[in-house]
Amino acid sequence: MSAQPGLSLGELAVRFGCILKGDPDLRVSRVAALERADASSVAFLANPRYRRHLQQTQAGVVVIDPKLADACPVNALLAKNPYATYARIAALLYPPPAAPPGRHATAAVEDSAQIDASASIGPHAVIGARVKIGARTVIGPGCVVMDDVTIGADTRLTANVTLCHGVSIGDRCLFHPSVVIGADGFGLAPDQGEWLKVPQVGTVRIGNDVEIGASTTIDRGAMDDTVIGDGVKMDNQIQIGHNVRIGDHTAIAGCAGISGSAVIGKRCMIGGMVGVAGHLTICDDVMVTGKSFVNSSIRKPGYYSSGIPVDETTRFRKNAARFHHLDEFVREVRRERGAADQAAPPETEE
Repeated sequence: MSAQPGLSLGELAVRFGCILKGDPDLRVSRVAALERADASSVAFLANPRYRRHLQQTQAGVVVIDPKLADACPVNALLAKNPYATYARIAALLYPPPAAPPGRHATAAVEDSAQIDASASIGPHAVIGARVKIGARTVIGPGCVVMDDVTIGADTRLTANVTLCHGVSIGDRCLFHPSVVIGADGFGLAPDQGEWLKVPQVGTVRIGNDVEIGASTTIDRGAMDDTVIGDGVKMDNQIQIGHNVRIGDHTAIAGCAGISGSAVIGKRCMIGGMVGVAGHLTICDDVMVTGKSFVNSSIRKPGYYSSGIPVDETTRFRKNAARFHHLDEFVREVRRERGAADQAAPPETEE
């Protein structure tokens, strides 16, 4: 008899330390949103704005906070952090595709490369001289790994990823398509109206458990190295300049730009389209909201924002025009206050 598909709720509860309210023998095989789930699905509720979908859900089980257990009409896995527990369950139900160990016939591999026998080198991949690739690492189709690159164990380069010479990558990393690590930074010296290229002689060092989104680029250091700490997560289309240092477990959303030699601390959250100027420091545990511009160091943990939210066009244009007169307005207020202070009668003691 073949094994039943999916996983039982009892298995999930034990594996992830949840309290199960419901049938331990029910099996689930996929994930789905509350409003689209069926009896074979796992759903979750973490954001209160989606609670309106809970009463009508047909999910096999909902991962939910214990405080909402009585409000759930179907089986429930009670977890203190429903979103994180859901993420672990989804990873179990949707493992990454297996890659056969060995080298594809179309891969070009230098003889001096040291590749673990369990690693997989995909079609049309190029592996340079003296490269070291760890156990179970997957180099996907079209990837280019240049000379003297080191890659740890269980790392996956999905497709068309480029690792330039001398780059070092840790264990269990995931790089999405078209990531480029270790291209030259934007180092130019002005000379009589022209630009001279400054050799970029550093490299890039990336820690363990780092995920980098599609088309993100990380420049090599000019003299020292660009360093990405353990557990850092980056979204798509991010630019990291040369000599940047990013602390462990920081997350950066799409289209952010970090200028050269900036230092970002641990556990920071950088929103989408944020710009960070060069040669500044952001301390640990800082959250910068989307489209903000950081032009000076941040030395105190907390939330930071800048920029003007969207507004009705006519009102926005009026306020923008007024903004240009703000300095003039402040000077006028100061003059009026000074005149009022001079005109005020002196205080007398009774």
